[in-house]
Amino acid sequence: MDLLLLSMLIVQIHRGLPVTHSLKYFQTVSSQVTNFPDYVVVAYIDDVEIGHYDSNTKKAEAKQEWMKNFTTVDPEHFLYLTHFGIRDEVKDKEDLKSLQKSFNHTEGLHIYQKMKGCEWDDETDEIKSWRQSSYDGEDFLALDTKTWTWTAAKPQAVPMKHKLDHDRDFMKYLKFEHNNICVHNLKNYLNFGRDVLMRTVLPEVFLLQKTPSSPVSCFATGFYPSSAALFWRKDGKDLHKNVVHGEILPNPDGTFQMTVDLKVEVTAEVEGKYECVFQLSGVKEDLVTKLERRSILSNASDEDNVRLAFVVKVAVFIAVILAIIVVVVMRHKNKQANYDPAAGDDGTEHSENKMDES
Repeated sequence: MDLLLLSMLIVQIHRGLPVTHSLKYFQTVSSQVTNFPDYVVVAYIDDVEIGHYDSNTKKAEAKQEWMKNFTTVDPEHFLYLTHFGIRDEVKDKEDLKSLQKSFNHTEGLHIYQKMKGCEWDDETDEIKSWRQSSYDGEDFLALDTKTWTWTAAKPQAVPMKHKLDHDRDFMKYLKFEHNNICVHNLKNYLNFGRDVLMRTVLPEVFLLQKTPSSPVSCFATGFYPSSAALFWRKDGKDLHKNVVHGEILPNPDGTFQMTVDLKVEVTAEVEGKYECVFQLSGVKEDLVTKLERRSILSNASDEDNVRLAFVVKVAVFIAVILAIIVVVVMRHKNKQANYDPAAGDDGTEHSENKMDES
């Protein structure tokens, strides 16, 4: 990053975000989906995929290099995960058939999904957990892990809720799984992969604007972990009006990106009054980027286009600057540019470290 971009980053002392880590499992069973396994389990730690099981391979597999090393240290653990994958595959397929009958869906494409996991704050040692399911993309059933009661989101879920409410042995198992097994696995993985999972990487921050009348987009890319915040501030106060927040999205290299848009007319009078603030979990210092016209990358000049092409190489799935990307690519194609601003595609899956009853 050159001196101009470095000058965009002003560091201030600010209380950092909580240091939390999560382990999430996603289970998907489907019917009549071509060229795709009818059962898939994916596991994430801190939103990074670490493991995968599907009905084609019938095997739990590691998706990160450090996790592959873990399999050599503890091969029994992955046999254990494979066992639960095979068991849950049978059970979840039966649940899907039952749901199709409940909804009077005799054929066609249907999807039953379950998500479960836990979160651990390594400063306070606080533990949170969750468990919920959906059918054809809509909420179906959820477990409140504070009261340990089930909530039915659909009338068709009521019979299953009543059945689970009276299954004391299963509830006892779920409490042990959420409060002990999940957190144990999370801490175990974090300890083994700490060089990767416990690192902190600050982002590069850019101010982007398609035209002088377009919103100013603050774009942070290359940060890790994903627990981060990006927002606009004016005269030291957080802004909520005329602000649109984007999602946190993955980059091909395992880092993350996010954007926040501000609708404002950039004049000499407002320069220096607005600032984009980035906060990262575990880091007590904020990255603050002052809103100044000279710092905004736009379509106004060839030099800005070159800088923006660099951003495009790093960015993936950035809807808010899609129009800028199209303009840059088209211009470079027409002028037969000296380089190729290729942006990598990222396909994220959901994988699961540990599979158990759902």
